[in-house]
Amino acid sequence: MKRIFLSALLVAAALASNAQGQLKLPSLSPTAKVSQEFATSSIDLTYSRPSMRGRKIFGDVIPYGSVWRTGANAPTKIKFGEDVEVGGMKVKAGEYVLYTIPGKDKWEVVLNTGTGTWTANGYEKENDVARFSVKSSVMELNCQTFTIQVSDLTFNTCKLELLWERTKIAIPVIAHNADNLDVNIDKAINHPASLPYFQSANYYFESDRKLDLAKTYIDKAVEQDPKAFYMWMLKARIEKKLGNNQDAIAAAKKAMELSKGNANEAEYQRNGQKIIDDVNRSSRHKQAMD
Repeated sequence: MKRIFLSALLVAAALASNAQGQLKLPSLSPTAKVSQEFATSSIDLTYSRPSMRGRKIFGDVIPYGSVWRTGANAPTKIKFGEDVEVGGMKVKAGEYVLYTIPGKDKWEVVLNTGTGTWTANGYEKENDVARFSVKSSVMELNCQTFTIQVSDLTFNTCKLELLWERTKIAIPVIAHNADNLDVNIDKAINHPASLPYFQSANYYFESDRKLDLAKTYIDKAVEQDPKAFYMWMLKARIEKKLGNNQDAIAAAKKAMELSKGNANEAEYQRNGQKIIDDVNRSSRHKQAMD
């Protein structure tokens, strides 16, 4: 009987230990993982998000002039999928720790290779790959929970924004990849498994580069797929930007016609009519000036 009782106690203890090991409680600074497509790769962030909870943050909880792990718990990690320029400094593709040194009017931002550290106490300056200053700004309303976000995205630029309390900093990021993209587009066009005419035309149009080449590619795209209304709309935009007004109107009307019955018909009717109105308005203004 004693042996059975002891066995029961051991089982109960094991069950209690197992239940305790599975216990999940809310975190005051939960971990966030952000992955944002950028340029031809991505920017990936892992950081912990503390909240104000009635406290004064900068100059108190986070002292000015001291290295901060840019979050709570483990230092914030940021990974760039390709070579970039961050805050005016060249940074190779890879993962880094994002340290900051907050100040009243400006912050120092540091990218460091010591990704194995746990707190800011493990920071070693010799592992820095970039260090630069960024002005801080005052927001109208409090941001209660520390936030890092990627904003103002273009084909090759974005901003890495840090927000907490009423403080905001914006770090410019640039991917200097235009030359590489030109080479890749040329290879894809001239040595293709498939011909990315539409994608290439859209890239050049949106980046406002090589518009004559954008026109060449969009013409080839609509030749391959003459019923693709979205291609005709891009052609209208390219022709308009090139100043080919009649071709822009004709392409816009074609896009509007082909989009009928599609789920996006209203959008294409609206956008096509806007191109036509803009071209006609520009032509009347030019005639009045002449």
